Amino acid sequence: MPIWVDADACPAVIKDILFRVADRLQIPVTLVANQLIRVPGSRFIRALQVPAGADAADAEIVRRMAAGDIVVTGDIPLAALVLEKGGLALNPRGDWYTKDTIAQQLTMRAFMEELRGSGVDTGGPAAFSHADRQRFANALDRELARGKHRGPTD
Repeated sequence: MPIWVDADACPAVIKDILFRVADRLQIPVTLVANQLIRVPGSRFIRALQVPAGADAADAEIVRRMAAGDIVVTGDIPLAALVLEKGGLALNPRGDWYTKDTIAQQLTMRAFMEELRGSGVDTGGPAAFSHADRQRFANALDRELARGKHRGPTD
C-alpha cells in the first residue's frame, strides 16, 4: 500500500526515514506539497506539487489515497478525512490518529485556535526530538511488519 506524505511541514528527518523505507520495502512514497520538493532518484519515491492554497495538498492526498494507505501528517483535519476514507494516519512524532481519539483532537485544535484568536499566547509544539524520530520509525515499522503494506514485487 502506498504512503502519502503531507510534505510542506514534514520534518526532513522523517522524509529521510520514508525514503529508506520506500527503497528497502519497495513501497511507493509520494510527497505532496505546495512547493517543489526534491526527492532522491528512486522508482518508489516521487514528489507531487499542487497549486498554492491552504488545503490544496490535503485535498489532493484525500482524492488520491485509498483505504489502507498510510498518510503521514501533523494536520488533524486531514487525519480525520484520511480515517473517514479508511486510511491510516500517522503523525511525524510517531502517534497514530484513531477513530476513537480524532474527535477529541479536533475539538482541542478548535479550542486552541479560539484562544489564539482572542490573543492568548498558547506557545507552540515542543521542538522535534530524536525520541520523536525514533517513535515515528518504530510506529511505521510495526505497521509495515503486519504485512498489509506490500510493495509491487510481493
